[in-house]
Amino acid sequence: MVAVGGLLILPAQPVAGAPATWRQISAGAGHTCAVRADRTLWCWGLNTFGQLGLGDTADRAVPTQVGSATTWAQVNAGPNRTCAIRLDGTLWCWGLNVAGQLGLGDTTDRDTPAQVVSSATPWRQVTLGEMHTCGVRSDGTLWCWGHNTSGQLGLGDTLDRNTPTQVGVGTGWLGADAGYNHTCARQRAGTLWCWGLNTSGQLGLGDTVDRGVPTQVGTATDWSRITGGAAHTCGRRTDGTLWCWGQNGFGQLGDGTTTDRTTPTQVGSATTWLQVKAVALHTCGRRTDRTIWCWGWNALGQLGLGDTSQRSAPVQVGTATTWLQVSAGQTHTCGRRSGGTLWCWGHNASGQLGLGDSATRTTPHQIP
Repeated sequence: MVAVGGLLILPAQPVAGAPATWRQISAGAGHTCAVRADRTLWCWGLNTFGQLGLGDTADRAVPTQVGSATTWAQVNAGPNRTCAIRLDGTLWCWGLNVAGQLGLGDTTDRDTPAQVVSSATPWRQVTLGEMHTCGVRSDGTLWCWGHNTSGQLGLGDTLDRNTPTQVGVGTGWLGADAGYNHTCARQRAGTLWCWGLNTSGQLGLGDTVDRGVPTQVGTATDWSRITGGAAHTCGRRTDGTLWCWGQNGFGQLGDGTTTDRTTPTQVGSATTWLQVKAVALHTCGRRTDRTIWCWGWNALGQLGLGDTSQRSAPVQVGTATTWLQVSAGQTHTCGRRSGGTLWCWGHNASGQLGLGDSATRTTPHQIP
């Protein structure tokens, strides 16, 4: 093990014991976390604010286990912090907390997982914006907390919250996804609602006016997935079509232009999209044939196409047809293939690719 610029460089070798089989991965701003088949949680990369949950602030260049719990269900790595849900529905967060985005009742950073305590109702899903967090509970209620200067909490004001606060009184929420300073969420009826910062039309409402409460996007009732980037949003409909809107200076909307859109605009004509993940200035998606496609900003190879040229339309990443999941981070991207293997590419200054070094990669590389 060698320390280089504060980064712990370890040999790229398998973790001791049986080969790891991974069930979920999440790429954050400069770090990555994943849940293994045995329900253990592992994180690596940038750790300035303790976002790896390892009890310190030292970066890691290979996957390192977070505590000893074997009950993790899902993890979400965001900008300088992480939140995860356990099998019992409890929510745990750690890392940067300057605006109360950890939901712990204060603004103190944490370097190990801390439980977000608010009620006995289990959490179903959590999503992390730049400095705000939202989550959906098993009863279909939606809750948000953290920074709120643009109304991204959906509470009708611009006051920060340091504990989960319910958005409205509805119980029909299925899932939410937070952009940097905006939030979008789906309801059981298939409708889509967005709120918060709207300077680039990322709310999809036909204008650039901020909203402080959930506002319905169009009249469609067939939205099945939603994802928010820095200032753009993408969503999948039940017919397999993909739609994006908002900021488009780097082609992150995938419509072949660099023109901002204030309403949902279809990405090509494909009807085979299964999953989409927008973050920062690039977007990636997965199709029914298990291929991965990426587009947008690519200065650090985060599109995985072997170069650093931006793309304004979806381009297939390699030729593999075994992808089960894709997760785009701020300047890096990771994916999971059949067989439970993990692959990452893009920026790697803090070891966020998990390959044991700090070298950038422009194509997918397997995490040993």
